Amino acid sequence: MPVKERPATKTIATNREARHEYFVIEALETGIELKGTEVKSLRAGGVNLKDSWVDIEEGELLVKGMHITPYDHGNIFNADPMRQRRLLAHKSEIRRLGQQCKLQGYTLVPLSLYFKHGRVKVELGLCKGKKLYDKRADAARRDAKRTIDRALKTNGRFE
Repeated sequence: MPVKERPATKTIATNREARHEYFVIEALETGIELKGTEVKSLRAGGVNLKDSWVDIEEGELLVKGMHITPYDHGNIFNADPMRQRRLLAHKSEIRRLGQQCKLQGYTLVPLSLYFKHGRVKVELGLCKGKKLYDKRADAARRDAKRTIDRALKTNGRFE
């Protein structure tokens, strides 16, 4: 009997606010260290990335502010929902990211959380904060594109 193919990736959550608040300079895939029932909770979609960020402490990447809801059918061994979680990356990558953050004032932000071949991965973004005028320019660009698409959809008539 042939083995059923699993889809390569399944998105759990995305941090949509991060793309609004920051310019994403570079994205990096990392693993994450989780405890027992946290994975089951992630499969149920119980995670919030909205106010999360990543710090580098003692050569380790730590995600802070990420809320994973306790598993419903768990027991006393459910982990604290707001605990710091370690990200898994090569030492050279961590060192390089740390230098970028110190020298150029970049921020590390989790952009998305997903399953890849049964393992939980975090897409980590090296980001630069947007100013208010940058956010306004993005909104104006988005509105202009929407207007153009609407005009093209109505056979070139602009209303």
